[in-house]
Amino acid sequence: LIHFTMSNNRASIASHLLPLTAEEQTLLDAYEELRALEKLKDQAISKAAKARLEEANKEHLKQIALKNGVDPDIDEAAPRKKKQKKSKKPRIQEGTGMGISNDDSDQASDDGSEDSSVEEADDRSLVGREQRNDVDLQEEEEKKRAEFMRMSSDSYIDTQKIKKKARQESTSLLVNMDQGTPPHDFSKSMEMSKVTGKQLFPQATPSLSPDTAWSPPEDSTAPDEGCLELELSSFKADDVAKGNGNNTVAIKFSAPQESKRFSINIAAPDHDNYYSVLMHFNPRQFEKGGQVVLNNKISGTWGQGINIPLSTFPLMFGETSSTLIVQINGDGFDIFLDKQHCARLEHRVPLPDDAKSLMLQFPSTDDYGHTENWSVYKVWWGYKPLMAKDDLSNIPGVKMHSKLHQTKLFISKLPKIHTETQIELRRAELERAFQKYGGAHGVTVLCPANRTFAFVEVESFRAADLAMREMSDKYTVNRARMSRHEALMEERKTAGATGAGGEKETSDW
Repeated sequence: LIHFTMSNNRASIASHLLPLTAEEQTLLDAYEELRALEKLKDQAISKAAKARLEEANKEHLKQIALKNGVDPDIDEAAPRKKKQKKSKKPRIQEGTGMGISNDDSDQASDDGSEDSSVEEADDRSLVGREQRNDVDLQEEEEKKRAEFMRMSSDSYIDTQKIKKKARQESTSLLVNMDQGTPPHDFSKSMEMSKVTGKQLFPQATPSLSPDTAWSPPEDSTAPDEGCLELELSSFKADDVAKGNGNNTVAIKFSAPQESKRFSINIAAPDHDNYYSVLMHFNPRQFEKGGQVVLNNKISGTWGQGINIPLSTFPLMFGETSSTLIVQINGDGFDIFLDKQHCARLEHRVPLPDDAKSLMLQFPSTDDYGHTENWSVYKVWWGYKPLMAKDDLSNIPGVKMHSKLHQTKLFISKLPKIHTETQIELRRAELERAFQKYGGAHGVTVLCPANRTFAFVEVESFRAADLAMREMSDKYTVNRARMSRHEALMEERKTAGATGAGGEKETSDW
């Protein structure tokens, strides 16, 4: 803080504060300029007040003259007319022989005329001087103001630069506040990064702008006529069942208020023109009060649909944009709309374990040729940690299975982990703790991110029982519940073994 006193408009600064920085000197100069401008402002206010006072005084005299019956506009001319009449009176008397001599008369007339002219000249001179004084004063003030502005222009520019720099370097909330997400882009909070996935639509080509959107052609008569198809590459069923690998597709879209329906399909590569569909998502705004249908299709036959009231979902029809996320896990397809977990379609057939990709289809019409109405702006495919919470009791489509694993253990009530380093440390800890139960090949440990549990797969059923008894004092250990995918895979293996043993004839199916 700089303490100074003002004397003759110059700053007297204590010697121990010298030398001043450029910013401090600029502030002092700006302060002096401000004082000068304030002085000019006070002068202008004083002058305006004086002018108002004079105007009020004239108005007051005018009102008094009107009350006395005198016209204020001709009041000044009256004395002159009176003097002129006096000057004419001797001429009338001369004509009747009663006036004074011609010399006296002419002298009186000349004296009266001279006096009147002098008075008029004095009045004009006074008015002219007042006008000139006003004009001179105004010009002088304008010159001073221009001089001050010219002298302070450089300092003002420097001050503005300092203020601009301060605003740029400011760390206030308003400067750093998120300016919002464009309506046709993913929110940064969803972490749809290029590191963990990639944008499938629109593809980064010069011919497509960032706002390019796909909509079903109005003249389409079949689902695959003009539809949008995208490949969900680098898909591995085993990794997805464990919560790893590419497992999430995100869609930024908008559906107009008058739209009746729209849909998406996820299918295996051998879908036979989408004759077989793993997951079908279909909002219908005007059917049965509004509903969302989840279903699958096998060889052209639709399965038992799950009908969920549209009112349980966030608004999607008539909104500027919405974000739909379909996350694939070991139990099924979890549906999220604008970050809300809305439904799940559990696996009805095993995920294709030999496939390296899935197909995502946006049909143009329904099965009856009725055109669908919506717009797709962006599609992202990649890996995201599982978004479903532990409590799924209120999620439509979720059926809890009671079948337990023979060799997999569920370790719960662990501290939550987030980073890759934390995951590796937990995996190493559990591998050392349960090593003796894994036999010659050791144990398999799965540690999901952002979770408080882990899975440990041991050698045998007996080893699992032994681990539960011996490790219960250190960890909370239970048998793991089978996911829907694992249950289906076990059923397939059982059916295959039974068929190989000849107990059932496969031709009867």
